[in-house]
Amino acid sequence: MSRNLCMIRDVDQHVNETVTIGCWLHNSRSSGKIRFLQLRDGSGFIQGVVVKNEVDEQVWEDTGKLAQESSLYITGVVREDARSKGGYELTVTGVEIIQLTSDYPITPKEHGVDFLMDHRHLWIRSPRQRAILVIRAQIIRAVQQFFDERGFHLVDPPILTPSSAEGTTSLFHTKYFDEDAFLTQSGQLYMEAAAMALGRVYSFGPTFRAEKSKTRRHLIEFWMIEPEMAFFTHEENLEIQEQFVAYIVKSVLEHCRRELEVLGRDVSRLEGIEAPFPRITYDEAVKFLQENGHEIQWGEDFGAPHETAIAQQYHKPVFITHYPTDIKAFYMKPDPARPEVVLCADLIAPEGYGEIIGGSQRIDDPELLEQRFQQHELSKEAYQWYLDLRKYGSVPHSGFGLGLERTVAWICGLDHVRETIPFPRLLYRLYP
Repeated sequence: MSRNLCMIRDVDQHVNETVTIGCWLHNSRSSGKIRFLQLRDGSGFIQGVVVKNEVDEQVWEDTGKLAQESSLYITGVVREDARSKGGYELTVTGVEIIQLTSDYPITPKEHGVDFLMDHRHLWIRSPRQRAILVIRAQIIRAVQQFFDERGFHLVDPPILTPSSAEGTTSLFHTKYFDEDAFLTQSGQLYMEAAAMALGRVYSFGPTFRAEKSKTRRHLIEFWMIEPEMAFFTHEENLEIQEQFVAYIVKSVLEHCRRELEVLGRDVSRLEGIEAPFPRITYDEAVKFLQENGHEIQWGEDFGAPHETAIAQQYHKPVFITHYPTDIKAFYMKPDPARPEVVLCADLIAPEGYGEIIGGSQRIDDPELLEQRFQQHELSKEAYQWYLDLRKYGSVPHSGFGLGLERTVAWICGLDHVRETIPFPRLLYRLYP
């Protein structure tokens, strides 16, 4: 049987018309001879009003059977209602039950985090989790639009790799037939190769870090957006990063106001996110931290408390530039005027959300890159293909990586990244 179903998000186009919606019962309450059904269909929520004296006896009886998350087709007349959160409600005239449920685990009462994570496959149905996932989807849409509008090409780097972009030990090891392989930490090196072919490219895919970390900022599996741009300097790299982040925030504000409201997000903190962003050097950051009671010396990397202290001085994301060469990745280009620091930047989100972007201008000199291989004890054989990029038409080039989940956490105002992805992979949690 063919059904011409209306989605809840489209009811504004059918005021005073009869529609049928495929949905689930989120909640219900009764007031004598009137029932109020809170309905959801994935696109939104709407209240269905069932008046006993205005419907068939069977409709009244069937709506009384419904328990939380029962599935049904419901028919009714769309009415404007200023009191409703969505501005509309449904005067119910008919119902067809698909499945009656019982003992749904996640009730309107409070549940602990472990319980909710054990039932993540059901928890994502809740209004709050739905709002987060809708915003995540809008961010992804904005990412693609931003790069498409600027002539970038989407390129998919491999997930199974023979080596690491960062030269770290926090890799997931596997066997590739008779060879060793690893789950990717970054597609960057491959994106550099793609940039030499296509000019401006970006990737969007999963990355994996085998770090035994339990902080609110870290996931074992997360998604990265990694652009690489030929003929781009460090300064141009910073400019496109701030334009990119401002574009994403503006897109969420434009399309997801209702979801931000569900989350209780203070949108005034997002409305001022416009380029340009403030910048400080690593030197200035260390001096600021020392003057404010933090025990840190030049040459040490920043931790979460350091990034938070710096971010609290600004209402926008802030760039920290020119980190020491010795604490950054082997491929970053030294500042020609000061080789002990590199032409790089980390972008720190406001409100204590930490680094959301790391980027740099890349080394384009083959001799310097070979020196870096030796200093970092990297196999020249494993990285010979990467060195080829500097031997055959090397050009100045730059790139960066944005962590999707931290960006979602910041824009949504969340306490923990576990809510930013449908099924998070955390330390000691592989299910569901």
